Amino acid sequence: MALHDIVSPLPGTFYRRASPEAAPYVEAGVSVESGAVIGLVEVMKQFNDVETSVAGRIAQILVDDGEPVDAGQVLMRIEG
Repeated sequence: MALHDIVSPLPGTFYRRASPEAAPYVEAGVSVESGAVIGLVEVMKQFNDVETSVAGRIAQILVDDGEPVDAGQVLMRIEG
């Protein structure tokens, strides 16, 4: 199966959960549908959903919760 990169659409801070108390959107090994929200990128108090463009299984999570990211940086890889 091919690996597909999910990249950050914007520079900012990547969050794996909607709030500090919430469970992460996804974990490694789970299956996702195309268009599923896998995280958020916050830029100047604006939160932008990061969605998958393919269906498959989360193979790798490359960025920790709360870590700064650049536009185009690979956040996760999906096997699908």
